Amino acid sequence: MSDDRRLLSQFVSTTIPAQDVATDILLVPVFHGERQFADFGDLDGVVGGEWTRALASREFSHRTYECLFVRVVNPGWKAARLCLVGAGERADLDAERLRRLAAAGSHAARQRGAASIAWLMREGMDVEAASVVADGLSAAEFDSGSYKSGDRPASFPATVTIVATGARDATLASAVHRGRVIGESVNFTRALANEPGNVLTPREFATRVSSEASGVGLGVDVIDETRLRDLGMRLLLSVAQGSAEPPRLMVIRHEPADAPASPVLALVGKGVTFDSGGISIKPADGMERMKDDMAGGAAVAGALRALALLKAPVRVIGIIPTVENMPGGRATRPGDVVIGASGTSVEIINTDAEGRLILADALWYAQQLGATHMIDVATLTGACLVALGRTVSGLFGKPVPWVEAVRAAAARAGDRVWHMPIYEEAKEQLRSEIADLTNTGGRPGGACTAAAFLREFSGDRPWAHLDIAGTAWAETRHPYQPKGATGVAVRTLIELGMTGGRLQSQ
Repeated sequence: MSDDRRLLSQFVSTTIPAQDVATDILLVPVFHGERQFADFGDLDGVVGGEWTRALASREFSHRTYECLFVRVVNPGWKAARLCLVGAGERADLDAERLRRLAAAGSHAARQRGAASIAWLMREGMDVEAASVVADGLSAAEFDSGSYKSGDRPASFPATVTIVATGARDATLASAVHRGRVIGESVNFTRALANEPGNVLTPREFATRVSSEASGVGLGVDVIDETRLRDLGMRLLLSVAQGSAEPPRLMVIRHEPADAPASPVLALVGKGVTFDSGGISIKPADGMERMKDDMAGGAAVAGALRALALLKAPVRVIGIIPTVENMPGGRATRPGDVVIGASGTSVEIINTDAEGRLILADALWYAQQLGATHMIDVATLTGACLVALGRTVSGLFGKPVPWVEAVRAAAARAGDRVWHMPIYEEAKEQLRSEIADLTNTGGRPGGACTAAAFLREFSGDRPWAHLDIAGTAWAETRHPYQPKGATGVAVRTLIELGMTGGRLQSQ
C-alpha cells in the first residue's frame, strides 16, 4: 500500500505565532517548576486564570507526562483549548523523552475526540527536534483493538500541526516529514506484531510486507519452501516442519541508483509468527503472547519502508525468515541433528530455541547476497528479559567499532540498548558430542550463549545482534504507550540506514 493511502491524518507545519494557530487542542510542554513562559506570554491571560488555579489546587503538579486541559478564553487566540504536558526537567530532555511527551499528549487529545491538534515547539528546542515530535504524535494513531466490535476509541485527529515560531519553513517541513514517515513506519510494525497467529501466518506475513514494500518502491523476493530446500536452508526448514503452514523467506532490497556499490547493510529479522515451543512446548500461561515472536521481522519491514521513503543513501537488504513453530508428527525432535546452509551441523537440544536456527540460515544468506555489515533483530531469549528488564534491549556483536556504531545509532534514535558480552566460555556451553554446535547452552547466560551461537554464522562481517525479547511488547500501560506492541528497534535500523558511507569505516 502506498504511503499516501496509508496515512490516516495530515501532518503539517507552521512557523506562525502560537496564538494564530487554529486548532482544537494546542499541546504545550511544561518543564518542571515552570510557572511563567517567556516564549509564550501571559498564560493566565489566555486561559482566564486557570493556570494559577491548577497550580494552587495541585490539579497540575509538573509530573512528567501528566496532561492538563484548559479552555482558551482570550479572543486573540485561535486554539479552542490548551493541553499542558508535564515535560520533566529541561536538562533531561532528549530524543526519547521528547517523543514520549508528544505521544502522551497525542493519546490524551485523541481520548477527547479532538478533530485537530497542534504541538508547540518551546524555546530551546532545535527545529530538527520537530522530527522526533512528529514521530511521537503519530503514536496515538495506532489502534491495538482492531478486532473489537464495539467500544472503539475516538478517531485520530484529521489534522496535526507542529508549530515552531520563527523557524525556517523548509527546514521545519523537512523535519516533520521525516518524523511522520518514521512514526507511521513504527505503527506499521506494531500493527504486524499485534496480529493473531491464525491471521498472520508466514504466507500472510510475506504478502503484507511484499505489498507495503512494493508500494514504496522496494524490490521484493519471497522464497518458498522449494527454493529454501534448494538453497540448503535446513535449519530454517527444520523449525517449520511441524506446522501445516509452510515457511517463507523475504528479501527486501533498497538499491538507490546513485548509491555506491559498498557498503551494503543487511537487516535480518526473526519472523516466527507463532511460537508454541514445538516438541519442547511452552507453558500454557502466557503462550498467547507468542504471536509477537515475529516482532524482529516486522521491525526490519518497517525500517525498510521508512528508508525507501526517506531516500536513504546506502544499499540495504532486509531478510526476514518467517515460520510457525508447532508440535506435530513431522516436528523436529530434541536430539535431532540438522546441517544448515553454511555447512555447520547443529544438535537440537531444545526446539523452543528456534529463532537462532532460522536466523543462522538468514545470516549466511545475507553474506551470499553481498552484505558488508549485518545486524539482526529478534525476540530471542527470556534470559535477556531477566537480565535487562522490559525497557532495555540487549546488544551483542563484533568488532567493537561496529557494535559502538549501532549503540550510538540507538542512542540518537531514542532506543535503549546495553552492550552485552560474548566471552569464549559462551561458545564452550554450545559444545556438542555429535555435531558442531548445540542450539542452546542451558540457562546460565542464556542471552549470551544465544548470541554466541549466531556469531558462528556471521562469517568475517561486522555483525550486531539486538535481543528485543523484553522490549517488543509493553505489559503495562503508560501515558505514551498502551499495552501491546512497541515497534522497538525500527528507529535504530532507520538511523543506521541513513548514515550512509559512515558504515564503511566500521
